[in-house]
Amino acid sequence: MNLKNIHNVYFVGIGGIGMSALARYFKFNNKNVAGYDKTKTEITDGLEALGILVSTKDDVTGIPTAYLNKENTIIIYTPAVPSSHAELTYFRAHDFHIYKRAEVLGLITKDTFCLGVAGTHGKTTTSSILGHLLAASGTDVTAFLGGIAENYNSNLILKGTEITVVEADEFDRSFLQLSPDVACVTSMDADHLDIYGEKEALQDSFVAFTKCIKPNGKLFVQEDITELDGITYGFKETSNYHIKNIHIQNGAYVFDIVTPLKIIEDVQFFIPGRHNLLNGLVAFAMADIIGTPTDRLAKALGTFTGVKRRFSYQIKTEDFVFIDDYAHHPTEINALHQAVREMYPEKKVTAIFQPHLFSRTKDFADEFAESLAQFDEIILLEIYPAREKPIEGVTSSWLLDKIENDQKQLIAKENLIDHVSAVNTDVLLTVGAGDIGEEVVKIKNVLTVEY
Repeated sequence: MNLKNIHNVYFVGIGGIGMSALARYFKFNNKNVAGYDKTKTEITDGLEALGILVSTKDDVTGIPTAYLNKENTIIIYTPAVPSSHAELTYFRAHDFHIYKRAEVLGLITKDTFCLGVAGTHGKTTTSSILGHLLAASGTDVTAFLGGIAENYNSNLILKGTEITVVEADEFDRSFLQLSPDVACVTSMDADHLDIYGEKEALQDSFVAFTKCIKPNGKLFVQEDITELDGITYGFKETSNYHIKNIHIQNGAYVFDIVTPLKIIEDVQFFIPGRHNLLNGLVAFAMADIIGTPTDRLAKALGTFTGVKRRFSYQIKTEDFVFIDDYAHHPTEINALHQAVREMYPEKKVTAIFQPHLFSRTKDFADEFAESLAQFDEIILLEIYPAREKPIEGVTSSWLLDKIENDQKQLIAKENLIDHVSAVNTDVLLTVGAGDIGEEVVKIKNVLTVEY
C-alpha cells in the first residue's frame, strides 16, 4: 500500500490513545480523517478541534459518504473493537483495505530510521522521554506516543520525518509488524495472559520482536532481563549505561550517567520513581547511540515535564498532594508506591484503584492484593471491563477480601466524588487504566476548593 495515494482514512476506535495519534498524523499530512468511537472523551474533543469527524453511532449511516469509496480510502481499526462491530462488518463485506493500527505504524516507519520502545511496563513514558530528547536536541523526528506528553500536550510529536519513535506494543503481538533500527525492552513481566495464555509465550513474543530489528541494528535491555542479549542499562556498575550518585535536590533527582565512553555529571530529572529513572536512562542511551550530543540530551532530560496520567500532579501544596497514575498491573502499582514513599515519607497515602479487565484481575489477584495493601488506605472501584465480558466470581469485592489491610472499602463510581471530599489523607492517588481517568478533573475541582 502506498499511503501517498490514499485520500481518506477512517478509524474504527479513533478515541484510543494510539489510534488518535495516527489520526493526528494523517490529518497533519493533509488526508481526510474521520472515525468512530463509542463515547466522546477529551481525546475525541481534541480530534474534533482539528477538524476530524468523530461519530459515536455504530451504524454505516454514520460514515460520511466520501469514506465509502474504497478505491481511495483505508480503514484502520484497533483489536479492542469487537469483530461484530457493524462498521467493521460492512467494511469487510465490501472488501475495503483494512489494517490494524500496528500494521499502519509499520508501513509509516519502515522507510524511516525507527526507534522502537518495547516492554510490558514503561513504554509510554520511555517513548515520550525519547521523543522529547530528540525534539529538544534539534533532531528531525516524529514520535507516536501512547499517552499525552505534557511538554507538547499531545500524543504526537511532529518535528520532521527522518527519524520515528514508536511504542512497540506486545498486545496482540502488534510489535511484530515493526522493523526498528534501534529498540529497547524495558520489562517482560507476565501480562495480557488472555492473549498469550502463559508467561513463556509472552517472553517468546519479545524474542521474536528482537528478530524484527533491522540488520546491524541495536537492542537495549534492562539489566535484570536475562532472557535477551543486548546493550544493558540500569543501576549496576556492570551495565553498559548506568546511573550512579543519585540524590534528591529541590524535588528533582540529581545523578550521574555513565556511558561506555564518558560520564555525564549532575543530570537533573523531575519525574519521581526509580522506574522512571530507568525509563529516562534508556531513552538517553538510545538517543546517544544514534549520535545525539550528550550535553543536549542531559539538558533535555531536565526539561521533560511528564506524561498525563503517569505520576501526574493534579494538586501539589504543602499540606496536600493529589496524583493521577495509569498503573494497572501489580508491578506498576509497586513502582508507584515506591515513588510516592520516596517523595512523601511519613505521609498518609490513600489509593483509589479501578481494576482494568476481568482477566487481568483474575490472573494477578494475589499480586494486586499485596501491592495495594502497602498503601495506608485503599478505595476500590468496580472492575472496568473494556473489551471483556464478566468472569464468574471475579469482582472487586472478591479482590477486596484478599487485601490484608483494615483500611479498605469498595464504593460505586457514581458515589466517588461525594466520598473523596470526606477522605482524610495527605496524599491521594487515582490509579488505573479504565475510565477512572475521566473522574480526575471532577475530583480536582472538588478538592481544589478545600486545598
